[in-house]
Amino acid sequence: MNKSLALLTAFLFLGGCQNLSTTPSEGTPPTAEVSPAPAAPKPQVYGSFSRETLYELLAAELAGQRNRFDIALDNYLRQAHETQDPAVAERAFRIAEYLGADDAALETALIWAKTDAGNLDAQRAAAVQLARAGRYDESMQYMEKALQGQGATHFDFLALSAAETDPDTRAGLLQGFDRLLKKYPDNSQLLFGKAVLLQQDGRAEEALDLLESQPAGSKDVAPLLLRTRLLQGLGRTREALPLLQKGIKQHPDDKRLRLTYARLLIEENRLDEAKSEFSGLVQQFPDDDDLRFSLALVCLEGEAWDEAEVYLQQLVERGSHLDAAHYNLGRAYEEQHDNESALIEYGLVGAGNDYLPAQMRITELLLAANRADEARGRLAKARDSQPDYAIQLYLIEAESFANQQRNDRAWDVLQQALKQYPDDLNLLYTRAMLAEKRGDLAQMEKDLRFVLQREPDNAMALNALGYTLADRTTRYAEAKALVEQAYRLKPDDPAILDSLGWVNYRMGNFAEAERLLRIALERFPDHEVAAHLGEALWAQGKQRDARDVWAEALEKQPDSSALRSTIKRLTGSEKP
Repeated sequence: MNKSLALLTAFLFLGGCQNLSTTPSEGTPPTAEVSPAPAAPKPQVYGSFSRETLYELLAAELAGQRNRFDIALDNYLRQAHETQDPAVAERAFRIAEYLGADDAALETALIWAKTDAGNLDAQRAAAVQLARAGRYDESMQYMEKALQGQGATHFDFLALSAAETDPDTRAGLLQGFDRLLKKYPDNSQLLFGKAVLLQQDGRAEEALDLLESQPAGSKDVAPLLLRTRLLQGLGRTREALPLLQKGIKQHPDDKRLRLTYARLLIEENRLDEAKSEFSGLVQQFPDDDDLRFSLALVCLEGEAWDEAEVYLQQLVERGSHLDAAHYNLGRAYEEQHDNESALIEYGLVGAGNDYLPAQMRITELLLAANRADEARGRLAKARDSQPDYAIQLYLIEAESFANQQRNDRAWDVLQQALKQYPDDLNLLYTRAMLAEKRGDLAQMEKDLRFVLQREPDNAMALNALGYTLADRTTRYAEAKALVEQAYRLKPDDPAILDSLGWVNYRMGNFAEAERLLRIALERFPDHEVAAHLGEALWAQGKQRDARDVWAEALEKQPDSSALRSTIKRLTGSEKP
C-alpha cells in the first residue's frame, strides 16, 4: 500500500472514532461518520494502536460498508479484547447489539463498562446485557453504578426480564431492590421494578400497595398502566377507570393510556363511551388502522351497523385489515338482513383467520335460503382454490347439513371426504357423531376406536364413546372406565363431568350422580345437563328439586327436546 494513502486512511479512521454513533438509526447498521475537521478541534486522547490493530479496524469499517457485518463484528470483538480501548469496545457493542449477537454484546459491554467506569451509558449497557443473560446479581451492581451517577437506569427492564426465572432468583432480586430502595427511596424506576417483581411472584396486593403508597413516579405512564393491570387482575376494574382518566389529563397525547381506558370501558360494557374514546383516538392518530378496526368492532358490538360499515369500508379503501374488514362487513349486512351483500363480502375474505368462519356463514346463509346446490358448488370451488383448507371445508359442509337436520346429505359429504382423506381423525370423529344420530352404533364405535388407537389420550373421543355406551347400551363398566380416563385428562371439563354423572346414574349410584351433575351444571348451565340432574334427583325421590331444576332450564331453553322428553317421560306432562 502507498505509504501516504495508508496514513490518510488511518487518519480518516481515527477521525471517525471521534463520531462513533451511540444509537444506530432504526433499520440502519451503525457506521463510522467521516466529517471534515472543524476549524478549532478539541484535543482528543486515543489509545496507541499497533499497525495490525489499525488494519483490522479499518477492514472492519470497510466490511460494514459492504454489509459484511459478520466480519466487522469479528474484527471489532477481537480488537476490543486485545486493546481494552473503550471506544473500540463501544463500537463492537453497538454492532453486536444491532446484529442481535447476545454473547458478543455482553462481552463488549463488560469491556466498555470496565474501561470507561465513569460513562453511565457503559454501565447501563453492561447491566442490561447481564440481565438478558440471567446474571441478575451482577446486573444490579452495574445498575447501582448508573444510579450513583444520577443517570437514567433500567430497573424496569431488569424486573421484566426476570419474568421467566425461578422463584428463588426473583426472591434474590427483590432483596436487591429492597437494599437499593433503602438508599434511594424516591427512585421511581426502583419502585416500579419492585412492583413488577411482586406481580410476577403472585403478590398483586403488595405490588398495588407499593405503587399507591409511594408518590415517586405516580404520574409516570408505566406505573399507571401497571396499577391498572393489577386492579383488573384483582377484579377492581371500576377503580382503574378514574385512575386512567387522571393519567390521560396528565398525558393527553399518550396512546397507551387512552387505548387502555377505551378497552376498560368495553369490559365494563360502557360501549357508547368506548366508541367515543376510540373515535377520538382515530382522529388523533388517523394513520393507525388498528385503532380504526377496533372502533369498527366497538360499533358492531353496540349494533351501530351504519357506523361500523363506514369504518370498515375505510379499511378496505386503505388496503388494511382487508380480510377482517370484509368478514365484519358481512356480519353487519347480515344483521341488517341484507344477505346478498353479506354473501359478497364473505366471498371476498381470503386465506387466513377469517376464511373458514366466512365459508361457514356463506354455507349457512345459502342452506337457509334453500340454495343447497349453490352452497355445495361454492365449497367445491373453495376446496380447489384453497386445498390447504379442504378437510375443514368438508367439515363445514357436513356440519351445516347436520344442523339443518339433513343427516343423509351430511353423511354423503363425509363419505366423499373420507375417500380422499381416509385417516383424518377429525373427519372420523364427525362421522362417528353423525352415525350415533343415525342409530348406527357399530359405525360410531368403529370410528372412535380408530381415533383412540391413533390418539389414546383424546379426551373428547374417550368421553363420546363412554357416554354413548352408558346412554345407549348396558356396557356400564366399560363406559365408566372410558369416561374416567377422559376425566383424568380433563378434570375441569363440564361435558366430561356430565358424562361421569350420567354413567353413575345408569349404574344406580344416584347420590354420586347428583354431586357430579350439580358441579357440571354450575360450570356449564346447559339444558341437557339440567335434564340429567333432574332425572338423578327424581330417582332419589327429590321430585320438587327436580322440577325446580327443569323449570329454570326451560326458561333459558324453552325449545329443548331433551328437557321436554325427560319431563314427559317422568311426570307424564310436558311441564315440570
